[in-house]
Amino acid sequence: MRDVAATVRGRRKDLGISQADLAARVGVSRAWINAVEAGKPSVEFDLVLRLLDHLGLRLDLAKPENLGDVFKGRSVDLDSVLDEYRDQ
Repeated sequence: MRDVAATVRGRRKDLGISQADLAARVGVSRAWINAVEAGKPSVEFDLVLRLLDHLGLRLDLAKPENLGDVFKGRSVDLDSVLDEYRDQ
């Protein structure tokens, strides 16, 4: 959620849109936009997707090659998996 929060905040600022203006466009409160930008994990996912759409952003999901290791009882460092995908 931290990465989504930073991306949303950066994109909104790049577009020169206030939190209040973006909230009106998405149909949510300014407090909700503030919560997303603060990285609050309790925001509703469908509203996050709507927000991303209004900002011209998309969320891509991909299955990491080593995801099977999680199911074999081996631990996987999620941060390094995410870093690996960011580098691609």
